[in-house]
Amino acid sequence: MEEATRAYEGALTAEVAQYLHARGLGREEATSARLGVVADPFPGHAKYRGMLAIPYLDRNGKPLTIRFRCLQDHNHRDFFHGKYNTIKDDIPRMYGIDSIHQAGDEIHITEGELDRAILRKLGLYAVAAPGANMWAGRHRRMLAGFSKVWVWGDPDEAGAEFSAKICRQLRTAKAVRMRDGDVTETYLQGGADSIFNLYRKDFETAA
Repeated sequence: MEEATRAYEGALTAEVAQYLHARGLGREEATSARLGVVADPFPGHAKYRGMLAIPYLDRNGKPLTIRFRCLQDHNHRDFFHGKYNTIKDDIPRMYGIDSIHQAGDEIHITEGELDRAILRKLGLYAVAAPGANMWAGRHRRMLAGFSKVWVWGDPDEAGAEFSAKICRQLRTAKAVRMRDGDVTETYLQGGADSIFNLYRKDFETAA
């Protein structure tokens, strides 16, 4: 997995860097997350060719697995893949677990990996679980020691399910009320203040 991750991050193209930049993520964020492109697929990765490679890193920056995001603007089902793709038979994992070891009493959780990258860019310790179906019981135990877990679910039905599931399982969890899109969309529309204003408003309500 390390060899594949190293190869893919070395193949990050200017076009994909521009895509990330349009999502609020620069070179520093891409490098820290070890993002890459599947230019020359490793065994078992052929169907992910051309996709963004998002490695799930352990606390020391070593990859445990990789998820892949298709960057093409097409109906993904017509091409027999999803927008986001998990390696077959891989177990559900939490993204960004280094934050668990670095955070203080509070932590944030987003519904997507790139949303998590935005919160980290803003200095908030955060993890991600890509949807309610990828939230496992052991994830609850991983976050059980925090005094507050802020849940940034997308403002849609799937996001509501994501937030509700985590808040049911963690008594310290509180959903942040998203209004103008997901974390990335909110950040792009209003900058850092748009994120901190939502967070602070709910912080004051929870206090």
